[in-house]
Amino acid sequence: MKARLPFIFIIITMMLNSIGIGLILPVMPNLIAELTGGSISSAALWGGVLATTYAVMQFFMGPTLGNLSDRFGRRPVLLISLVAMGFDYILLSLAGTIWWLFAGRVIAGITGATFSTASAYIADISAPEKRAANFGLIGAAFGAGFIIGPAIGGFLGEIGPRVPFMAAAVVAFANATLGYFILPETLAKSKRRTFDWGRANPLGALISIRKIPHLTSLVVVFLIFTISHQVYPSIWSYYTIERFDFSPKMIGASLATFGFFMALVQGGLIRTIIPKLGEMRTAMWGMGLNFVVFILVAFLGEVWMLFALMPLMTLGAVAGPALQGIMSRLVDDNAQGELQGIFASVTGIALILSPITMTSIFKYFTTSDAPYYLPGAPFLAASVLEISAMVLLFMIAKRIWGTSAKPAE
Repeated sequence: MKARLPFIFIIITMMLNSIGIGLILPVMPNLIAELTGGSISSAALWGGVLATTYAVMQFFMGPTLGNLSDRFGRRPVLLISLVAMGFDYILLSLAGTIWWLFAGRVIAGITGATFSTASAYIADISAPEKRAANFGLIGAAFGAGFIIGPAIGGFLGEIGPRVPFMAAAVVAFANATLGYFILPETLAKSKRRTFDWGRANPLGALISIRKIPHLTSLVVVFLIFTISHQVYPSIWSYYTIERFDFSPKMIGASLATFGFFMALVQGGLIRTIIPKLGEMRTAMWGMGLNFVVFILVAFLGEVWMLFALMPLMTLGAVAGPALQGIMSRLVDDNAQGELQGIFASVTGIALILSPITMTSIFKYFTTSDAPYYLPGAPFLAASVLEISAMVLLFMIAKRIWGTSAKPAE
């Protein structure tokens, strides 16, 4: 059991990162409105700016922290990040102005960008044949945290919008203390290398796209799909308050339910759907389903309809792994790692663009002078992006394989 403690600690750390993100989603609208004195429409735009700030810091700091761990070791980077995360949550809980919140999101983006370091630690302590499975557990832990986080955040948010941040700070400090006593260093000094800013460039992976035929077009499809599907985390809290007058508890419950169905899709249904339909048909059907669901969500009238649609909302996510599978078939085995870097960079760009875009649309269509009051307008925008990605994928498939059917397997 003692030998397993470092592995368990890393899994817990990834779960806590995800819980930290989920904790603040139910209370962020009310906290922003409290600090700015504005409406939910204005709070949504600020929320988009804050989410984009967080994503920008994660995008640029992920490779940097990973490279710092190659220079100084995994243990100090992880422990310092956890301690900084705890102080950040305290800062957020005491925020007196929106700029405090902004500074907190900058720090959170930096300290939360530990995925690359945690993955490196797992690689250090795992046998080669078990690494893939153990990396999968990191993803599962992140998903579990996103179910737990909103539920806890919604419950504590009923006490006050700052309480979830205080709870998150306690958890972060407790995890850092545990890590100090049980987390050994796994990277020997003889294997450490000099820090190189060139290797820490998050855009570096994208430079290699043009070397692989047809990959650029497929990466564009993947980017458009990811931007559209990020409408859910970008706008959910503000949309449900404006449309259904949700309390923090209801926001947390709805997000936890969404996370539960997403876990079912990602953890089980994908393994059944893709082998039966093939990657291309799965991607096309998934994006087509998203297109329809986005339109339905935009015009929902009852709360029960929102929960009834959740299985279909999450089922459309199968298009993402299917697109990744299609692209992986165009890449040689010795370039699969490079392809994963491309996926990470593209996802990072989508996480930067989607929140500010979707919240801006939400504000425009929920203010008193809007040409047409429609809180669900961001979902209509997402539907346009989704059908655009679907049409582009169809055209690429015909150009590459001469048919819209799945590529040869």
